[in-house]
Amino acid sequence: MEAATNRIESFNPSKPKQSSSLELEFQRVRMLCSILERSRKNGDVENDAYDKLAAVNHQVLSSRTASPFWKNVCGDKLSLLEADVLAALIAPEIDPVIGWAYQRLQSNRSNYPSIALLVDLLGIDVSLMVEFYSVFERGSSLIRNNLIKRNDGFYEPLRLMPGVVQLLLGHSFGVVDLPGATLIENSFSWDDLVLPEDRRRMLNEYLYWVEYKDKVTNEWGGRKSGGPVALFSGPSGTGKTMAASIIANQLGFVLYKVDIGRLVSKYVGETEKNINSLFDAAEGRDVVLLFDEADSLFGKRGEIKESKDRYSNLEVSHLLARLETINTPTILTTNIRKNIDSAFLRRFQVVVEFPRPDKAARKDIWQKSLPKNAPIADEIDLQKLANISNLNGGNIKNAALYSAYLAAADNCEINYNHLATAVWREMAKDGREILASDLGELQEYLIKDHSKEQNYDRS
Repeated sequence: MEAATNRIESFNPSKPKQSSSLELEFQRVRMLCSILERSRKNGDVENDAYDKLAAVNHQVLSSRTASPFWKNVCGDKLSLLEADVLAALIAPEIDPVIGWAYQRLQSNRSNYPSIALLVDLLGIDVSLMVEFYSVFERGSSLIRNNLIKRNDGFYEPLRLMPGVVQLLLGHSFGVVDLPGATLIENSFSWDDLVLPEDRRRMLNEYLYWVEYKDKVTNEWGGRKSGGPVALFSGPSGTGKTMAASIIANQLGFVLYKVDIGRLVSKYVGETEKNINSLFDAAEGRDVVLLFDEADSLFGKRGEIKESKDRYSNLEVSHLLARLETINTPTILTTNIRKNIDSAFLRRFQVVVEFPRPDKAARKDIWQKSLPKNAPIADEIDLQKLANISNLNGGNIKNAALYSAYLAAADNCEINYNHLATAVWREMAKDGREILASDLGELQEYLIKDHSKEQNYDRS
């Protein structure tokens, strides 16, 4: 405690320019801790300590108006009490001396303050209790902007949401821990996506819902909506996940793929709790949520035949309600559009159908998928490859890369033998019998030993 006291008494309020706005905030919190510790020990605090605190309080209030530190949080929307609470929570993240003081001042020995400690620390009297408790309610700026975690326990330590300190210091959130979701890293761009022009326009229109949301809702008085939420439907391998990645990259956001298996629980009420944890953590972040193959969670609500069906439908209804309020771009994908509950479809801002690629699209995908620096035999005709009709975009990308590895192993150019083998391997993945006609013009290049392998029918 002596070190903290020395730091407080050495502070000279007549030289505010030597301290940043953050240091002023932490200096004030250290002074509050010191005064509270002294008052608890012997009830006697020197008037000089209160005079110094009053001087620092004045500087803190001035800095909150001018400092970019506070504007990085949520503009100028924080009340004085909300800012006091936030500063008290940030302090131990940056200054361990304050965390140690919190440990001494509360029975839970945490280096983060509880609501009970904040009441004492900030000198909250009876007239301010209603306003003080409102700081921790869902509608407050601190909760709405996803800055602190809600805590219903009076003596339980409060915590900041992940990444808040970086935000307050003027840095982007970057990678954060979203419960039930996994970070998807890639560098896809619009040039990588092969889609009909009208579908590309629809993807751009989805971006409008993010980019112009403030203008339409706040300036023009448009109806507020969640998300925005989009549904991407179509066969596997047609570019749905790639499109979600491109949208995230275009926005400068981070893409997270939601693991539905980690959200859904057999225990009553746990699924809703998991959904809330995910959406609460994502709210206000520069992230895009991707529910891949979402049929299992967003599927049609069934007839209630037993109690578990009722709870299942309640989970879907809860999810619908959260989608309408969360301000986070959310994308659902499904292989079969009709599997999605129609009640969801009315709540999607954009619905995009991803078709299987036609001949022209397949040629374009082959062109984009073969490694750009790989040596390719002059005889290769991409149109011949595009004539193989039962390959989707994902199949073509896999086969193109496979052929490159075969050529590298042979230390030669990519030729038709490599491509034929790669396509055959890709077709064989689903375990079905492969007909000669499936390979099109490539069948004549298939190595004889491969044609004798399982799943190949020469007829």
